[in-house]
Amino acid sequence: MSFAAQVGEWASAELDRAEAVFQTAAQTVANEVRTAVAEGGRMPVKTGNLRRSLMASTSTMPTIKEGKETFTDTGVELVIAGAELGGSIFLGFQAAYAARMNYGFAGTDALGRTYNQNGFGFVDAVAQRWPQIVAEAEATVRVRFEAGAGPRT
Repeated sequence: MSFAAQVGEWASAELDRAEAVFQTAAQTVANEVRTAVAEGGRMPVKTGNLRRSLMASTSTMPTIKEGKETFTDTGVELVIAGAELGGSIFLGFQAAYAARMNYGFAGTDALGRTYNQNGFGFVDAVAQRWPQIVAEAEATVRVRFEAGAGPRT
């Protein structure tokens, strides 16, 4: 194999690794932000609806759905697995009460209900961990590639 071919092969493998780190880190964020308080996370889970309202997109931030809505699994994992290096992955909760659960709320809402609720900070806590999440993803991908498993296993 020529030197140029070897360099080309190495560069292609590095791009595969970088994309795998990108996808692995994004999946970790999606998993951690949905981890219930009872499982060591920060998300309050009563019915699971808030957790299921997490949506992923590679084109735009998911929108909040006003009113009471029951959410089903939105295929976050498939969107992340299909994301390409250099693109963006947008993660957002669609449940109208997601911000109140994350940040808290004190006052009267539009329906006249009064709240004095502390936030759980499940989004903020994971966002603050982003540098560590990327480092962990890089280590995971390195081991996977060294074992010969490739980008997606």
